[in-house]
Amino acid sequence: MRRGARGGFVVMPEYIGRFRGAWRSFARWIAGFLPKGLYARALLILILPMVILQSVMTYFFMERHWQLVTYRLSAMVVQNIAAVMDAYSLNPRDENRTALRRIAAQRLGLDVDVLPGDQLPPALPKPFFSLLDRALSRELETQIQRRYWIDTVGRSNLVEIRILLDGIGVLRIVTHRNTAYASNSHIFLMWMVGSSMVLLAVAVAFLRNQIKPILRLAGAAEDFGKGREADFRPHGAREVRQAAYAFFEMRRRIERAIEQRTAMLNGVSHDLRTILTRFKLSLALLEESSEVEALRKDVDEMQRMLEDYLSFARGDMGEVAAPTDMRALLEELKSDAERHGHETRVNFTGDPVVTLRADAIKRCLGNLVGNAQRHANGISIEGTRDQRFLTINVDDDGPGIPAERREDVFRPFFRLDEARNQDEGGTGLGLAIARDIARSHGGDVLLGESPSGGLRATVRVPV
Repeated sequence: MRRGARGGFVVMPEYIGRFRGAWRSFARWIAGFLPKGLYARALLILILPMVILQSVMTYFFMERHWQLVTYRLSAMVVQNIAAVMDAYSLNPRDENRTALRRIAAQRLGLDVDVLPGDQLPPALPKPFFSLLDRALSRELETQIQRRYWIDTVGRSNLVEIRILLDGIGVLRIVTHRNTAYASNSHIFLMWMVGSSMVLLAVAVAFLRNQIKPILRLAGAAEDFGKGREADFRPHGAREVRQAAYAFFEMRRRIERAIEQRTAMLNGVSHDLRTILTRFKLSLALLEESSEVEALRKDVDEMQRMLEDYLSFARGDMGEVAAPTDMRALLEELKSDAERHGHETRVNFTGDPVVTLRADAIKRCLGNLVGNAQRHANGISIEGTRDQRFLTINVDDDGPGIPAERREDVFRPFFRLDEARNQDEGGTGLGLAIARDIARSHGGDVLLGESPSGGLRATVRVPV
């Protein structure tokens, strides 16, 4: 901040930037303590203003009302005591004292007695919440102006006051606590808290019914992304129903686009397979020679590449998710690998039945196992199912892949020139297809170091 040309102060831009940075840091720190879910945030928006309002009302109303009523009741009690004292001073005879005690007890609610002596008991410690003591002390000092002693704690329902009277003794007055103290304020608190709880329960029930359609819509969108059938009917608020109808329309468009793409790919694959079949028939009619054998290998490689391209483009989206026994599926992969001469171990823990697209997952894991077969001797397949995820690790003892190149190998048609080529003699689509299938289930495929010294491919999909 600096002084301006006309004598005022100008805030420097750097101070504004520091203030904004500090405010953003504080806002992020506060956001770390706030709930992340919509239902919890809506409850917080509903409850927090109510709590603040009730707290402010309670403080100001109870503080002013309770204190004012207590002071007025204490003033009335002290006025009655002053009247009794005046009566005692004017009529000191014993028969008059008996009549005054009876009148004070019947009309004023005071138990009055005169004790001999001219000494008061030692002062008692003040209670923590001493509103009644303060009110009585102030009124006694104002109206009576004599030495006094107060006990508001010894007997909870009674208040004892002693006043020193010159030449007469000590006047002891015992009265009920509620005559000098506003003791029914708890009723107001009970009504306020009770009504707030009832209103809050009604609001929470209503809010829950409003949030539930949004959660169901989110679940339907997640199921659709994983290839599962979503049983969802639009209901709830108008905006939620509009979002649901928009989701249904989007799903119909995506399914129509997938159907059109699948039909086109099927037509293309049929035409290309027809041509390749002609090539094979033509080669079969030719005499065997090195040139014919080379052409036959080229045709086989072309057919395999065609199948890979079509699988990658199709994405296996036509399959419907169904309960699948993952332990049996892994055993099939083990049998296939052992038929090719590779020692393979399989282990699975947890519930093996998982709802997913079985053929697509088998192709995903088959690509990973086939990749391990081309570059390793020993293969280990371990599966784990918990409450949230299905995790399958494919480990091998091959040369592995450098850490800086592990993301590159997921790019379509990418080939490694060093250490290891994932699709040697292939198309470079094996890992790309595997990751595409895993992500279509809402999961992913990651590569890392294997305990066996080679590569670990981890497939992790939500269940």
